[in-house]
Amino acid sequence: MKIRNIDLGEQPVVLAPMEDVTDPAFRLMCKRFGADMVYTEFVSADALIRSVNKTMAKLNIDEQERPVAIQIYGRDVATMVEAAKIVEEAKPDILDLNFGCPVKRVAGKGAGAGMLQNIPLMLEITKAVVDAVKIPVTVKTRLGWDHDHRIIVDLAEQLQDCGIEALTVHGRTRAQMYTGEADWTLIGDIKKNPRIHIPIIGNGDVTTPQRAKECFDKYGVDGIMIGRASFGRPWIFKEVKHYLETGEELPALSFDWKMEVLRQQVIDSVNLLDERRGILHVRRHLANSPMFKGIPNFKETRIAMLRTETVKDLFSILDYIKGNYAI
Repeated sequence: MKIRNIDLGEQPVVLAPMEDVTDPAFRLMCKRFGADMVYTEFVSADALIRSVNKTMAKLNIDEQERPVAIQIYGRDVATMVEAAKIVEEAKPDILDLNFGCPVKRVAGKGAGAGMLQNIPLMLEITKAVVDAVKIPVTVKTRLGWDHDHRIIVDLAEQLQDCGIEALTVHGRTRAQMYTGEADWTLIGDIKKNPRIHIPIIGNGDVTTPQRAKECFDKYGVDGIMIGRASFGRPWIFKEVKHYLETGEELPALSFDWKMEVLRQQVIDSVNLLDERRGILHVRRHLANSPMFKGIPNFKETRIAMLRTETVKDLFSILDYIKGNYAI
């Protein structure tokens, strides 16, 4: 799969843009485990043009994480165009437009998935941004606003006509948020459209290597995107890539090995930010790691993890888990 001259190889698996998750440290870790491309946290166009420090910091890219896409969101043409030019100066490989975020503070103001209620404006913004920058522009969106307005098959053509060079579709509507199951049927229908020539990346509920292969085989997508399944489990990329390449499951990764990965995630987060902010950022991802699901009487330990404020305390809990729950 290629996005312009960026070759992501056969059946690429990419890391989704996720607020408060895909910072440089986490992106690099997922890259090391096999992610073929990574996306930044989404960036507010309004905040960018106001040079808000916290927002500008999201543009920082490590050369080792390439290819990397910076994703922006906004609700008017002029702001999105100006923000796109600022992003281009940060030299990402790709600029992605977020027309899919369903949360109220974004979609409720007309940005993100809110654009699914104003397709003419979405297309106007897309065309203007494509014309304003030299780097490839891509889009991430959803099936539609709600079940009665699942417009993605027609919308994909319209976005392609605006000049985007890849499209990622999450298999839910905005109304669904993250509930229910992702429906990839319409994503497959996009690929069946003979007019579509840009890469189509599917997203939503890819949580196992077997599901990843099924999505490629059944729906014909060019790539898949993994989001929430990477929480506390960045090695999912290693598992998925191995299965796609060999048809066999990766030999089981030991509990101790996974615990060391989580420790490294803590260290990376603290090094990127500082101890307090690094712990606040990473602790909820560790506490929600799927490797702890199903462990009897784990609730109190999880609560303790969510209350830690120092590396020492968090590592003490990880030591306790390793000594009492290792399987």
